[in-house]
Amino acid sequence: MNTFITKKLIKEFLPTRPKNSNKGTFGKVLNIAGCYNYQGAAYLSSITPLKIGAGLVTLATIESVINNIAANMPCVTFYPLRDFQKNYIASDAFSELKKVIEQYTVYSIGPGLSTEPALYSFVDDFIKYANTKKNKVVIDADALNIISKLDINKLPENSIITPHPMELSRLLKISIDEIQANRIEAAKKTTKKYGCATILKGNETVVCTKDLEIYTNTTGNSSMAKAGSGDVLTGILSGLLAQGLTTKQAALLGVYLHGLSGDIARRDLSEYSVLASDLIKYLPEAIKVIKEE
Repeated sequence: MNTFITKKLIKEFLPTRPKNSNKGTFGKVLNIAGCYNYQGAAYLSSITPLKIGAGLVTLATIESVINNIAANMPCVTFYPLRDFQKNYIASDAFSELKKVIEQYTVYSIGPGLSTEPALYSFVDDFIKYANTKKNKVVIDADALNIISKLDINKLPENSIITPHPMELSRLLKISIDEIQANRIEAAKKTTKKYGCATILKGNETVVCTKDLEIYTNTTGNSSMAKAGSGDVLTGILSGLLAQGLTTKQAALLGVYLHGLSGDIARRDLSEYSVLASDLIKYLPEAIKVIKEE
């Protein structure tokens, strides 16, 4: 059965905001993202969780990325990791990350990492660690591309993966045409393979929960077909998970809010001129729409 994601369906998932609270109440996100060539992805995926309501976000990345984007993200904290050739996270850097990783409730990994072979061991170490924990995880972008090259057939049960058709093609070893011809079946196949929730991005984004329930999104438009849009979705998902939502709740609310932000932005900016950063700016308006009676 395919259920459409509507405002009525997801409204009850919007996290509550108790008055007696602190940043720990709303969760702590550790975002592992970025390399020298893809610093914007680290920015977008780190600032968005705070915009959706998470209490704290730490970006774990190489020092050169931190130095270049820190001034634009005064609300984000940072954890520097060893680099490889001053461009990428080093293959053995997970040993450093293990010193602090238990402080966080949610992990996200992938935006702008690059697929440099030096990162294979790092991603493999992270997945092996996460598979032993109950933490919620969002896996996106280059982390998925690297997983497709490794011998990994199980991902954390409380994780959401967010491939676009090309990334899914690499994971399933089938063509993009096959995926696009039956997007629902492709999403189901992915969830069965990895044991986690799958969000297959694109027009009418498909969500397959870890229990193999299928949902199709009803928001979004062509203005969102821009670099960085997926990084914003990663941030929305990690921020919602940090506030206590299940992977199913976060996936359904997250894709709806993401698309609705794009719809509102298109109204003001046209379908040509929406940037990924505009999705973050319009996220508060999307939340207000959902809260309306």
